[in-house]
Amino acid sequence: MMSPAEVHISWLGTLLALIFALSLGGLLWWMLHPPAPIGPAVARAFRGVSALKRILVPVKGTSYSDRAVELACRLGYDQQAEMILAYIIEVPLSLPLGTPLDQEEKKAREAIQRASEIVKLHGLKSIPVIERDRDVGRGVLRVVTDHDADLVVIGLNPRRVAAGDAVGKGIETILRRAGIEVIIDMVPEG
Repeated sequence: MMSPAEVHISWLGTLLALIFALSLGGLLWWMLHPPAPIGPAVARAFRGVSALKRILVPVKGTSYSDRAVELACRLGYDQQAEMILAYIIEVPLSLPLGTPLDQEEKKAREAIQRASEIVKLHGLKSIPVIERDRDVGRGVLRVVTDHDADLVVIGLNPRRVAAGDAVGKGIETILRRAGIEVIIDMVPEG
């Protein structure tokens, strides 16, 4: 049996015991404080983004439309999603749907070309679509169905919203009836 006079305490042993006790205490604290679980909505959004194969972007040849194309490319880059670039020519009710509209068709081709170049910079495949319809929202919904799109990304004109206008009949139609996820992108000017 060891007498109390024979017990030897060294500074190194004390230091090692202190480090061991702190490590054990830290481990216990970590085990008793797990990170907050991811909510079901966040988990569904993550799963949804990773499953995107076809993203539709209505294009207009404007800066906010280009921004929406850029956003869509970033969302679809990891899974090499196809970008459906849709320009809907709205034909007035007073004209037959097949009426030649040279100015609008030229504008549509230029907008599609501009958007396709953005998609090409990301190395993704673009699918250009020029459609005619009496209503832009309805035309976009038809493209969603025809091309089996997973997501619609819409660029919103910040000036229009700042002026107090509504988001527009076409966007409201898409939001109400798309049946798929819709992302509206707007960056305030200024």
